[in-house]
Amino acid sequence: EGALYARDREGMVRLHFTVSPEHRKDFEALVHSLQPVYEDLYGVRYDISFSEQLPSTDTLALTPDGELFRTDTGHLLFRPGGHGALIHNLGKLPTDVVFIKNIDNVVPDPYKGTTIMYKKFLGGVLIALRRQIFSYLTLLEKGKPSHVQIEEILGFLEGQLSITVPEDLDKEDSSTIKWIQGRLNRPIRVCGMVRNQGEPGGGPFIVREHDGSSSLQILESSQIDMEDAGQRAFFEAGGYFNPVDLVCSIRDYKGQPFDLTKFVNPKTAFISHKSLSGRELLALELPGLWNGAMHDWNTAFVEVPLDTFNPVKEVNDLLRTEHQNPA
Repeated sequence: EGALYARDREGMVRLHFTVSPEHRKDFEALVHSLQPVYEDLYGVRYDISFSEQLPSTDTLALTPDGELFRTDTGHLLFRPGGHGALIHNLGKLPTDVVFIKNIDNVVPDPYKGTTIMYKKFLGGVLIALRRQIFSYLTLLEKGKPSHVQIEEILGFLEGQLSITVPEDLDKEDSSTIKWIQGRLNRPIRVCGMVRNQGEPGGGPFIVREHDGSSSLQILESSQIDMEDAGQRAFFEAGGYFNPVDLVCSIRDYKGQPFDLTKFVNPKTAFISHKSLSGRELLALELPGLWNGAMHDWNTAFVEVPLDTFNPVKEVNDLLRTEHQNPA
């Protein structure tokens, strides 16, 4: 896929995989053996890199009673903190635009046409948003904008980014400029969403924040109090599903990389129920990568066709038509 929508002008395709440490050597060996084959097939060159979750992001496991969980040898158990830990890996990539997707959402080449077209479309939406945001930030930095320009920017915040503008905002006050700059100068993500067909996972929602503002967020069922009938009804009524189809801009308008950890909402971490050797345990999951880890990003949701979402969550999914090479 990268060769078909993410090659640069020199024909270079940059791919990055996050893998578990115990499997990294196998992945590297496989890539080393197949890279020349795909370079010849698509007429490109690949720059392929790997990284692992930082051990420092592991979290301490507890027993169901809230006591420290110890292994059979008496050691404390530290577990990977979930895909939200990868926000550190994302922030270290030496680039400004990143396409993100789950590795299991890949189909044979004959079915890739729709996916390629909409990947380019999502990338185009991101570039258009980013160009406008950068233009506004440059304007604000140069000096005092006119009242008309302020109105235009506020309209953009509400209309394009679904950002709540405070009713008492004084458009003539210098603090308004700082507020606008703070809202605009953030990482950007454009998230493809498909119609909900009952697949397990999260979806796009408008969330009311503690300060009364609203924001666009991708929520998982684990973030919802399913014992609350109202919350459960809202979640289950969601018409769209998150296929993990994101395009992200991770540098500011001056070309400097954002510190992505500053845009994480730590309050969105959650407790999951796991087990080890038949023993139940409680695991602290860090805010999910496309959930709380990107909570304070500027966000846009875009509907994409269901054809672009072809996951393999279990072996039987490989029997679906879209995962079969046509005769």
